[in-house]
Amino acid sequence: MAADPGSGSEVQQGAAGAAAAGEGKRYYRIGEVAELTNVKPYVLRYWESEFKWMAPQKSRSRQRLYRKRDIEMIQLIKKLLHEQRYTIAGARKKLRELGVGKALESGGLAVETDHRARYQKIREELQAIRALL
Repeated sequence: MAADPGSGSEVQQGAAGAAAAGEGKRYYRIGEVAELTNVKPYVLRYWESEFKWMAPQKSRSRQRLYRKRDIEMIQLIKKLLHEQRYTIAGARKKLRELGVGKALESGGLAVETDHRARYQKIREELQAIRALL
C-alpha cells in the first residue's frame, strides 16, 4: 500500500535527508530532532526546563517546532554534557559566560579537549619546582 502524502514516515525520511544534505525544512518536530541529534525526546523536554532560553516555538496544536539554530544549540549542549562532562549547572554557566550566539558562531566551544597533554605539562612543571626545593 502506498503511503499517503501526509504520513509520518515521509516526514521522518525528509528530516534525515534534509539534515544529511544540510538544507530543507524550516521547522522540525521533537521526534525528528531526537533522531537527528541522537537525544531522546524526554531529555529534550527536560533540557527545555533547565535551559529556559532553549524552549522552541510551538504550533497551534502545541507541538514543539525546532529550527536549525535550536538543533545546533541542542548539539552544543549535548557536547558540553556528554563529551566535556559538564554538569547541567556548569553547562548553563559556560553558555551564559560565552553568550548563546557567540557559542554557536564559534562552531562549538574552544575548550581544550586534549586533557592528557595539559596534565602532562602541569606535571612536568611541578616536578621542575620540586627539583628546585
